[in-house]
Amino acid sequence: MVNSRLQLLVLSNGHGEDIIAVRIIQALQQLSSPPDIFALPIVGEGRAYQKIAVPIIGNVQNMPSGGFIYMDGKELMRDVRGGLVKLTWNQIQSVRRWVSSQKKLGNQKAILAVGDIVPLLFAAVSGADYAFVGTAKSEYYVRDEAGLLPRKSKSAKWENFSGSIYHPWERWLMSGRRCRAVFPRDSLTTKVLKKWPIPAVDVGNPMMDGLQRTLNAQQFYRPNAEQEEVIRPLIVTLLPGSRAPEAYNNWEVMMIAVSALMASLRQPDSLFRATGTMIFLGAIAPGLDCSILSQTLHIQGWRLCDHSPLPISDPDSLTFQQKNSYLILTQQAYSDCLHFGDLAIAMAGTATEQFIGLGKPAIAISGKGPQYNPAFAEAQSRLLGLSLTLVNQPSQVLPAIQSLLKNPDLLQMIADNGVQRMGRAGAAQRIAECLQERFLR
Repeated sequence: MVNSRLQLLVLSNGHGEDIIAVRIIQALQQLSSPPDIFALPIVGEGRAYQKIAVPIIGNVQNMPSGGFIYMDGKELMRDVRGGLVKLTWNQIQSVRRWVSSQKKLGNQKAILAVGDIVPLLFAAVSGADYAFVGTAKSEYYVRDEAGLLPRKSKSAKWENFSGSIYHPWERWLMSGRRCRAVFPRDSLTTKVLKKWPIPAVDVGNPMMDGLQRTLNAQQFYRPNAEQEEVIRPLIVTLLPGSRAPEAYNNWEVMMIAVSALMASLRQPDSLFRATGTMIFLGAIAPGLDCSILSQTLHIQGWRLCDHSPLPISDPDSLTFQQKNSYLILTQQAYSDCLHFGDLAIAMAGTATEQFIGLGKPAIAISGKGPQYNPAFAEAQSRLLGLSLTLVNQPSQVLPAIQSLLKNPDLLQMIADNGVQRMGRAGAAQRIAECLQERFLR
């Protein structure tokens, strides 16, 4: 029986990509004539899809690398031994079977690929019309508005050898007859892709959706703060990443920087001395074990207390106190952590980008990986420009923060830069409306 509604298959390849895909799906479901939606997570088990009851059409499997194979050849080999080739072939077959079955039923069908070249390739060989949300690549990795970035490595030229961060074979997949829309992650990338016959549309970045604040946080950088002599604590958001055991190692590194910040409160010439206190907000991924993080805090002299200095929207948050400073661990109030924070100490991917997208500065410490390693951190610093200060040691965080806070002009430039590079909220809705128009015309 023919179904008059569009049948849409969503492909994504990673935890972050699944979340972006789900945001777009939820926006599609709010349309006046929503499509019937199916999904195939190419990496992982697709729990984000399961939570919103979107049917998964093929085999899914967690790989040893957790999806970070592009950072490390050893990780790729572990995945190959873990059945990556067989899984990929089965998934391609699943996509083609789905398209074939919709064709036999006479249904209108389309594919939305979210991520990098892998889901894009799956979509291109499917035989259906498709669209692509490019989450992995940005021209900011190789250039800014003024031109190409200076690079030390000769191999860096390879990233941009054909005039774009997207290589010719990727652009070929994006300019195919059945490709109806391409949604790059920022305006600069859209502008570059439009040099070729690619249906690139500048709608913003869905990574900035779903971050609404639950409470009004006071603004730290207020133009009249000096006149009012308003003194409030410096609030530092801590972003250790989401993957165990790496996030636990990152947490221990970040605690060294936190201890140095605390010690600076007692210095007579301290920039923070007038506030008398600091608040640290640990934005902890739901999959991590807070008791492991708490253990590190106890060793460093933090003690649980029964009152919170901030109205965090998480009844299960843990508040610790050391002297007159506080540290809050939360696994539910992620948006609050981003909005309340004046700046971040970061060793994370998506979370760092979202924090900066709100117009705030972050200090990143190069970690040991596998995700947040020196190569990833250096690339992220190019992506985010002056909003991200990259340091090699936790001892360098304090001087980096002091330097930032002494420069209000730089803070204003950082605020503008973050919005420019990450875009404004509402992209998922704009993508949904564009998909409806392009697939149903």
